[in-house]
Amino acid sequence: MPNSELNAPAVALGTWAWGDSGDAGDGYFGSTLTDTSLAEAADAAQAAGLTLWDTALVYGMGRSEKVLGQVLRRFDRSEYQLSTKFTPQIAGDGHDPVAHMLAKSLANLDTDYIDLYWIHNPADVEKWTPQLIPLLESGKVRHVGVSNHDLQQIRSADRILGEAGYRVEAVQNHYSLLYRSSERAGVLEHCRENGIRFFSYMVLEQGALTGRYSPANPMPAGTNRGATYNALLPHLTDLTDRLAEIGRGHDASAADVATAWAIAKGTTPIIGVTKPHYVDGLVRAAHVDLTGDEIVEIESLAAEAKVDTRGAWEHEM
Repeated sequence: MPNSELNAPAVALGTWAWGDSGDAGDGYFGSTLTDTSLAEAADAAQAAGLTLWDTALVYGMGRSEKVLGQVLRRFDRSEYQLSTKFTPQIAGDGHDPVAHMLAKSLANLDTDYIDLYWIHNPADVEKWTPQLIPLLESGKVRHVGVSNHDLQQIRSADRILGEAGYRVEAVQNHYSLLYRSSERAGVLEHCRENGIRFFSYMVLEQGALTGRYSPANPMPAGTNRGATYNALLPHLTDLTDRLAEIGRGHDASAADVATAWAIAKGTTPIIGVTKPHYVDGLVRAAHVDLTGDEIVEIESLAAEAKVDTRGAWEHEM
């Protein structure tokens, strides 16, 4: 039977970049990672009450989970929540691929249960969703959600889980000022009406909405995000300049404002953290109260940018 209600802080912590090698320019993000900075980021997050960590086996093919598990050993397991994912695209041919992938994640994260386990992509809802049920019954998984699913797929997953007394408790989709497909398709409204927590990822569009990058200061060469976003940066200048200007009025940054927008829309942003000062921004963002006029203005500027940031792994909602 269902566990206690899913609770989460206003902002979740993303560790996609933790799957990079740690060498500058090497990996999806090209982040420069050190054990010290990641440990300091974890300390700052825990102290701020930001205790939900999101990862996936596919992030660096286990590296993100292993690094996160090692960093979190300094805390008692009751002091943080773990969110990780089953990705159908890398599933094996065994008799129970979901349980097998979960076992890998449990070992990587050095834990015996996952607070929130996701079906990462909707390759076959009818095939994969039922395999979550034994994991819930065993207690190895406390809560379940679906990621990158459209409204019909969410409803199908919820029906399957409901037949066993469970439900879809969370949805995790790409959602930002530049990509609002889940809103237009009614996914956000469905979540609000059914008490489902909506987690928004790529809220900062891998750094493009932080104000840190510009045509004169592009993302690292040779990285996936650089290949995707550097050509878009000239179209985002008006938006990022206005985000920074609004931020100054709130004693915040452009990134804080973009994150605050996602919170104001009723979502729980998943923001990547690799350095302790990133956590300071998340704390600020949670307390930025944007006016209705500010929200309308930045949404309008985002629409005027006319960019498409849909990932290669995503389908239209």
